[in-house]
Amino acid sequence: MKNIKIVTICGSVRPGNYTAMALKLALDEFSKMPGVEVISIRLETLDLPLPGMPPKNPAAIEQFQQTVGAATGVLLASPEYHGGISSPMKLAIDNLGFPSMLAGKPVSLLGVAAGVIGAIKSTEQLRAICAHIGAVPLPLAISIARVQQVFDADGRCLDADTEKYIRRAASNLLDYINDAVCPKISLEAILRGQTAES
Repeated sequence: MKNIKIVTICGSVRPGNYTAMALKLALDEFSKMPGVEVISIRLETLDLPLPGMPPKNPAAIEQFQQTVGAATGVLLASPEYHGGISSPMKLAIDNLGFPSMLAGKPVSLLGVAAGVIGAIKSTEQLRAICAHIGAVPLPLAISIARVQQVFDADGRCLDADTEKYIRRAASNLLDYINDAVCPKISLEAILRGQTAES
Protein backbone atom coordinates (compact mmCIF):
# COMPACT_ATOMS: atom_id res chain seq x y z
CA MET A 1 0.00 0.00 0.00
CA LYS A 2 1.39 3.36 -1.02
CA ASN A 3 0.08 6.90 -0.88
CA ILE A 4 -3.12 5.94 0.92
CA LYS A 5 -4.48 8.81 2.99
CA ILE A 6 -7.18 8.07 5.53
CA VAL A 7 -9.16 10.72 7.39
CA THR A 8 -11.13 9.78 10.49
CA ILE A 9 -13.77 11.99 12.09
CA CYS A 10 -15.03 11.46 15.62
CA GLY A 11 -18.64 12.59 15.96
CA SER A 12 -18.61 13.00 19.73
CA VAL A 13 -17.10 15.98 21.53
CA ARG A 14 -17.80 14.81 25.08
CA PRO A 15 -14.63 14.32 27.13
CA GLY A 16 -13.90 10.63 27.61
CA ASN A 17 -16.53 9.60 25.05
CA TYR A 18 -16.99 5.99 23.95
CA THR A 19 -16.90 6.89 20.25
CA ALA A 20 -13.29 7.99 20.61
CA MET A 21 -12.49 4.80 22.52
CA ALA A 22 -13.83 2.68 19.67
CA LEU A 23 -12.16 4.86 17.07
CA LYS A 24 -8.83 4.43 18.85
CA LEU A 25 -8.94 0.71 18.06
CA ALA A 26 -9.55 1.47 14.38
CA LEU A 27 -6.68 3.95 14.41
CA ASP A 28 -4.42 1.30 15.90
CA GLU A 29 -5.46 -1.07 13.11
CA PHE A 30 -4.58 1.55 10.49
CA SER A 31 -1.16 2.00 12.11
CA LYS A 32 -0.32 -1.64 11.39
CA MET A 33 -0.62 -1.07 7.65
CA PRO A 34 2.52 0.14 5.85
CA GLY A 35 2.15 3.11 3.54
CA VAL A 36 -1.03 4.38 5.17
CA GLU A 37 -1.15 7.97 6.43
CA VAL A 38 -3.95 8.76 8.88
CA ILE A 39 -5.25 12.16 9.90
CA SER A 40 -7.63 12.05 12.85
CA ILE A 41 -10.00 15.02 13.10
CA ARG A 42 -11.54 15.97 16.44
CA LEU A 43 -14.49 18.28 15.85
CA GLU A 44 -14.20 20.13 19.17
CA THR A 45 -11.11 21.87 17.78
CA LEU A 46 -12.80 23.29 14.66
CA ASP A 47 -15.60 25.58 15.92
CA LEU A 48 -17.75 24.66 12.92
CA PRO A 49 -20.43 27.22 11.98
CA LEU A 50 -24.10 26.38 11.70
CA PRO A 51 -25.33 26.21 8.08
CA GLY A 52 -25.86 29.73 6.74
CA MET A 53 -23.66 31.34 9.39
CA PRO A 54 -20.23 32.80 8.58
CA PRO A 55 -17.30 30.81 10.01
CA LYS A 56 -15.34 32.38 12.83
CA ASN A 57 -12.18 30.85 11.41
CA PRO A 58 -12.50 30.48 7.61
CA ALA A 59 -8.94 29.20 7.27
CA ALA A 60 -9.67 26.29 9.64
CA ILE A 61 -12.80 25.33 7.68
CA GLU A 62 -10.89 25.51 4.41
CA GLN A 63 -8.15 23.30 5.87
CA PHE A 64 -10.79 20.85 7.09
CA GLN A 65 -12.30 20.66 3.61
CA GLN A 66 -8.92 20.28 1.92
CA THR A 67 -7.87 17.53 4.33
CA VAL A 68 -11.00 15.50 3.61
CA GLY A 69 -10.77 16.30 -0.10
CA ALA A 70 -7.23 14.86 -0.25
CA ALA A 71 -8.21 11.61 1.47
CA THR A 72 -8.26 8.27 -0.30
CA GLY A 73 -10.88 7.06 2.17
CA VAL A 74 -12.74 8.28 5.24
CA LEU A 75 -13.90 6.66 8.48
CA LEU A 76 -16.83 8.34 10.19
CA ALA A 77 -17.46 7.38 13.82
CA SER A 78 -20.62 8.59 15.51
CA PRO A 79 -22.58 7.90 18.66
CA GLU A 80 -26.32 7.35 18.33
CA TYR A 81 -28.37 10.12 19.91
CA HIS A 82 -32.18 9.83 19.95
CA GLY A 83 -32.21 7.42 17.03
CA GLY A 84 -29.87 9.39 14.79
CA ILE A 85 -26.33 10.57 14.28
CA SER A 86 -24.81 13.19 16.55
CA SER A 87 -25.27 16.86 15.72
CA PRO A 88 -21.47 17.41 15.58
CA MET A 89 -21.19 14.71 12.90
CA LYS A 90 -24.02 16.21 10.83
CA LEU A 91 -22.48 19.66 11.25
CA ALA A 92 -19.13 18.33 10.04
CA ILE A 93 -20.71 16.86 6.91
CA ASP A 94 -22.64 20.08 6.29
CA ASN A 95 -19.35 22.01 6.43
CA LEU A 96 -17.67 19.90 3.75
CA GLY A 97 -18.99 22.06 0.94
CA PHE A 98 -21.14 21.53 -2.12
CA PRO A 99 -20.30 19.43 -3.96
CA SER A 100 -19.19 17.64 -0.82
CA MET A 101 -15.54 16.79 -0.28
CA LEU A 102 -16.81 13.30 0.58
CA ALA A 103 -18.16 12.79 -2.96
CA GLY A 104 -16.64 9.78 -4.65
CA LYS A 105 -14.78 8.63 -1.56
CA PRO A 106 -15.21 5.25 0.14
CA VAL A 107 -16.53 5.79 3.66
CA SER A 108 -16.40 3.30 6.52
CA LEU A 109 -19.07 3.74 9.19
CA LEU A 110 -18.60 3.07 12.89
CA GLY A 111 -21.42 3.63 15.36
CA VAL A 112 -21.73 3.17 19.10
CA ALA A 113 -24.82 3.22 21.28
CA ALA A 114 -25.86 2.54 24.85
CA GLY A 115 -28.93 0.56 23.79
CA VAL A 116 -29.22 -3.15 23.19
CA ILE A 117 -29.78 -2.88 19.41
CA GLY A 118 -26.68 -0.78 18.92
CA ALA A 119 -26.23 2.09 16.48
CA ILE A 120 -28.36 0.57 13.72
CA LYS A 121 -30.53 3.64 13.17
CA SER A 122 -27.67 6.13 13.23
CA THR A 123 -25.41 4.14 10.90
CA GLU A 124 -28.28 3.73 8.42
CA GLN A 125 -28.95 7.46 8.62
CA LEU A 126 -25.27 8.16 8.10
CA ARG A 127 -25.20 5.75 5.16
CA ALA A 128 -28.14 7.55 3.54
CA ILE A 129 -26.54 10.97 4.02
CA CYS A 130 -23.22 9.78 2.59
CA ALA A 131 -24.90 8.20 -0.43
CA HIS A 132 -26.96 11.36 -1.02
CA ILE A 133 -23.84 13.54 -1.24
CA GLY A 134 -22.10 11.11 -3.59
CA ALA A 135 -19.84 9.25 -1.18
CA VAL A 136 -19.49 5.47 -1.31
CA PRO A 137 -20.51 4.07 2.10
CA LEU A 138 -19.17 0.55 2.56
CA PRO A 139 -21.76 -2.24 2.84
CA LEU A 140 -20.87 -3.34 6.37
CA ALA A 141 -21.36 -0.65 9.01
CA ILE A 142 -19.84 -1.49 12.39
CA SER A 143 -22.42 -1.04 15.14
CA ILE A 144 -21.56 -1.49 18.82
CA ALA A 145 -24.37 -2.05 21.34
CA ARG A 146 -24.21 -1.41 25.10
CA VAL A 147 -20.96 0.43 24.54
CA GLN A 148 -20.71 1.42 28.21
CA GLN A 149 -20.17 -2.28 28.98
CA VAL A 150 -17.63 -2.79 26.19
CA PHE A 151 -14.99 -0.36 27.49
CA ASP A 152 -13.66 0.26 30.97
CA ALA A 153 -13.00 3.71 32.45
CA ASP A 154 -9.52 3.77 30.90
CA GLY A 155 -10.82 3.05 27.39
CA ARG A 156 -9.75 -0.59 27.26
CA CYS A 157 -12.00 -2.94 25.31
CA LEU A 158 -13.25 -5.73 27.57
CA ASP A 159 -14.29 -8.18 24.87
CA ALA A 160 -11.86 -9.65 22.32
CA ASP A 161 -14.53 -10.44 19.72
CA THR A 162 -15.95 -6.92 19.89
CA GLU A 163 -12.45 -5.48 19.53
CA LYS A 164 -11.90 -7.51 16.37
CA TYR A 165 -15.26 -6.32 15.06
CA ILE A 166 -14.40 -2.66 15.71
CA ARG A 167 -11.03 -3.05 13.99
CA ARG A 168 -12.88 -4.19 10.87
CA ALA A 169 -14.00 -0.60 10.38
CA ALA A 170 -10.38 0.08 9.44
CA SER A 171 -9.49 -3.16 7.65
CA ASN A 172 -12.68 -3.14 5.55
CA LEU A 173 -11.88 0.36 4.31
CA LEU A 174 -8.31 -0.56 3.40
CA ASP A 175 -9.47 -3.75 1.70
CA TYR A 176 -11.92 -1.76 -0.41
CA ILE A 177 -9.28 0.80 -1.33
CA ASN A 178 -6.80 -1.88 -2.36
CA ASP A 179 -9.34 -3.96 -4.25
CA ALA A 180 -11.35 -1.22 -5.94
CA VAL A 181 -9.75 2.21 -5.70
CA CYS A 182 -6.04 1.58 -6.25
CA PRO A 183 -6.50 -0.66 -9.33
CA LYS A 184 -8.80 1.98 -10.84
CA ILE A 185 -6.25 4.74 -10.22
CA SER A 186 -3.48 2.60 -11.72
CA LEU A 187 -5.58 1.82 -14.80
CA GLU A 188 -6.44 5.49 -15.26
CA ALA A 189 -2.74 6.39 -15.07
CA ILE A 190 -1.91 3.78 -17.72
CA LEU A 191 -4.69 5.00 -20.00
CA ARG A 192 -3.62 8.64 -19.58
CA GLY A 193 -0.10 7.63 -20.49
CA GLN A 194 -1.27 5.82 -23.60
CA THR A 195 -3.36 8.82 -24.63
CA ALA A 196 -0.39 11.13 -24.18
CA GLU A 197 1.78 8.90 -26.36
CA SER A 198 -0.75 8.63 -29.19
